[in-house]
Amino acid sequence: MAKIAFILLCHKDPAGIIAQARQLTAAGDFIAIHFDARAAQADFRAIKEALEDNPNVTFSKRRIKCGWGEWSLVQATLYALEAAVEAFPRASHFYMVSGDCMSIKSARYAHDFLDADDKDYIESFDYFESDWIKTGWKEERLIYRHFFNERQHKWLFYKCFEAQRALGLARSVPDDLQVQIGSQWWCLRRRTVEWVLDFTRERRDVMRFFKTTWIPDETFFQTIVRHVVPDREIECRPLTFLLFTDYGMPMTFYNDHYELLLRQDFLFARKISPDATDLKARLGALYVDDAAEFQVSDEGRNLFQFLSKRGRIGRRFAPRFWETESSLGRNRELMIIACKKWHVAKRLLKRIAAETDVPTIAYLFNENDVVLPDLGGIQKTLDKRMRHRRALMRMLFEHHETERLVVCLDPASIELLDDFYADRSTTKLLELECEFSDDYLRGHAQRVGLAGADTSDDTMKTLLPTIRYDVTFESEQINDRGYPNHFKFAQDQSTQKNADALAAFLGIPMADAANIAETEHLFVD
Repeated sequence: MAKIAFILLCHKDPAGIIAQARQLTAAGDFIAIHFDARAAQADFRAIKEALEDNPNVTFSKRRIKCGWGEWSLVQATLYALEAAVEAFPRASHFYMVSGDCMSIKSARYAHDFLDADDKDYIESFDYFESDWIKTGWKEERLIYRHFFNERQHKWLFYKCFEAQRALGLARSVPDDLQVQIGSQWWCLRRRTVEWVLDFTRERRDVMRFFKTTWIPDETFFQTIVRHVVPDREIECRPLTFLLFTDYGMPMTFYNDHYELLLRQDFLFARKISPDATDLKARLGALYVDDAAEFQVSDEGRNLFQFLSKRGRIGRRFAPRFWETESSLGRNRELMIIACKKWHVAKRLLKRIAAETDVPTIAYLFNENDVVLPDLGGIQKTLDKRMRHRRALMRMLFEHHETERLVVCLDPASIELLDDFYADRSTTKLLELECEFSDDYLRGHAQRVGLAGADTSDDTMKTLLPTIRYDVTFESEQINDRGYPNHFKFAQDQSTQKNADALAAFLGIPMADAANIAETEHLFVD
């Protein structure tokens, strides 16, 4: 059975470290601690004295001062790994944690998980080809030497960089290495750790290189593990659940996140708030509960993205010059059907195509696999369609040799509605108002990844009002815009009123509009 040696780098909260060490070793696992040499000696002494009678705890033989972005974080990890390898010969896996991490599964679950697949778990993507680094320096982290801490000595850090760049002192990456990047919260097998430690002793050139790179804790282990272990034995993912805001800050978990955390497909979570005492107590008890069962729905990331975006409605990148200056054409008429239930809008679209000669296109800005003609590549991805929206629509008018076109949009696409209504062409809007049962909203949450088949009823009860409010809010947003030529076609509205709306929207005779409005089972889910 798997035995885990946890590698803990910490610098504060001695009481919390003591509690964490006791909790993680309570089920027979181990822990090696590196306590930052910058911290008070009295704090370190308190930790050692409290844990000295625990044979499953060891400490780095050397303590060093650590700083963000420095090699010191990697060196401290290596010291803790060396101590763990020596002290715990029965450890099969070595798991990197911080003082803010806590287990979100039981020890039995974690051991069974690691026993099930003989692999290393470490996020590692090609440094130069991937988009793991979203903004800021990329190759500059590696090809220039960084001797100063960017946060403590900012002036020296950037002056040193500027001097190297001015003097042409860029260096090369070691020839036989393919630099990787990823999360520092990894879990490695014993054999892998031993190979990595051997590598550090044999390849002094690589060690010299990484010692002066910037933020090496995101590249060193990620690169060396890929270098010494076959790809088939690496699972490119961390086992620690963590989320980052749009501002690059890690999300903090509190007492009311207990149920959510347990359902994620991870063994640990970071960061747990120091004030979440109830959450810490429950997770601590859970780790030694061999009878605990877990239903993994893994909706956490999608749910976080959904909720975090709700406060940023209407935001978009600045339009391209060819977007702002182009037009669909002054004499053209774009008719937009907005409906949250895509299957309902598609049924209506099918009847419109059958009853009229107006070309129709479904959710071309919402679904990637919509069938579109070849327009030179502009139609291939949702990203391209969004960036070149007016150019795309103009080309579709030209392809169909028409002055009138009907398309479907999700009501959340308010920026698209704003953009098309701002065009010199004529824009019309038909809003399909549907009824939304709790069962439909539950299924919708599962389809878009906000919930899983095993998401608890308590979570769904919390989530459903939020989704229902969003649907209502999207409709209110459209109404608040006061768009001209805005018509309503509603599930609870009479056929006559719906036919009136269709006739005005499509500019067709009332008899044809009535035939479309009488479509059977139009609103059936």
